[in-house]
Amino acid sequence: MKSLAAIALSFVLASCATIAPPAPAGTIDHVVLMWLKRPGNAADRQAILAACSDLRVIPGITLLDAGTALASDRSVVDDSFDIGLTVRFVSAKALDGYESDALHMRKVNEVLKPLTRKILVYDITR
Repeated sequence: MKSLAAIALSFVLASCATIAPPAPAGTIDHVVLMWLKRPGNAADRQAILAACSDLRVIPGITLLDAGTALASDRSVVDDSFDIGLTVRFVSAKALDGYESDALHMRKVNEVLKPLTRKILVYDITR
């Protein structure tokens, strides 16, 4: 019985270890929602996801993840966008640097603007 309890406890402790700690004070989450000019176009969606992935090398980014909207029937959920991007920065200064970074500007002008009809951005600070 003791070994069963030890196994159960190890599973509980292992699952706790996978919970991400809160982001440090001063970090910024940059959330970008995009609507495609041609909704459902797989090539356009893939081009944007690849462009987003390329941005990982910009200094000051601690997390970058992109994906598509999860369909939902919940009234509080807006699932009308095609692609969502979340970028976490070490500081507001790092976000400012990202906004003017040459790679970021090139991806926005060469990929995002030509393929999207709407882009909505939320910046969240801690």
